[in-house]
Amino acid sequence: MKTLIEIIKEHIGFKSQIFKLAKSDIIRTYQGSALGWLWALIKPTITIFVYWFAFSIGIRKSGDVVVKDVAYPFFLWLIAGIVAWFYISEMLTQGTESIRKYNYLVTKMRFPVSTIPTFVSISKLIVHLILLTIVIVIFWAFGYPPDIYYLQLPFYIMCMFVFFTIFTLTTATLSAISKDFSNLVKSIVTAIFWISGILWDVDTIKIGWLKSVLMFNPVTFVCTGFRNVFINKIWFFEQPQRLYYLIFMTAFMLICSLFFYKKLRKDIPDVL
Repeated sequence: MKTLIEIIKEHIGFKSQIFKLAKSDIIRTYQGSALGWLWALIKPTITIFVYWFAFSIGIRKSGDVVVKDVAYPFFLWLIAGIVAWFYISEMLTQGTESIRKYNYLVTKMRFPVSTIPTFVSISKLIVHLILLTIVIVIFWAFGYPPDIYYLQLPFYIMCMFVFFTIFTLTTATLSAISKDFSNLVKSIVTAIFWISGILWDVDTIKIGWLKSVLMFNPVTFVCTGFRNVFINKIWFFEQPQRLYYLIFMTAFMLICSLFFYKKLRKDIPDVL
């Protein structure tokens, strides 16, 4: 509890620096290229096109997805679930290496280590909000304007931001101590993508215990939640069990992050 209070105080005391560094992180990530931050939009756009081509024209040749007597093009079903993944994947990779990337803040300045994953998370969230706005516009252009279910988008965004910021504090701390841990996280990103129900519907699983296990996956909760907003038209409180899973995983991850941060934060400057 003492460590948690210290982290909260550090965030409050350095709140202005956190937002300035979040802006700086976006600039630093894309500096040196002619298109600059536009690459943050170009990369996911290309990825979406590749998956759409593979599953709609090539491998699967999917037709419309019918939900509650409403037909949605497979392309819309795809982007509704995958848009959150671009933020999540950035947190799994760049977020995990955030303390190493900004090691000078630790070794040359008296800057609280706990805030580094936070401002990196904020910078990725800004890009995510831009992508999400584009997705909303695409749905509107296809004849599916925003409705009352869009009111729960901030809820899912908040859940995603809170969990993966806490998660990154854990992984970034361990990665700062051991480069091998960073490599381990990178090696399982693809596996997380394929087992999290981003390109397929988790609700189609008939094996009860397997479906329950997958629901403990926060990536599944977020991506399914976004799809519930855009496609399925389901409120988050209509599926309370999934929310309980997320709360449990967030509490578990918070305990892990506080434990590792308390044990390792004094060693981080020496290792870096």
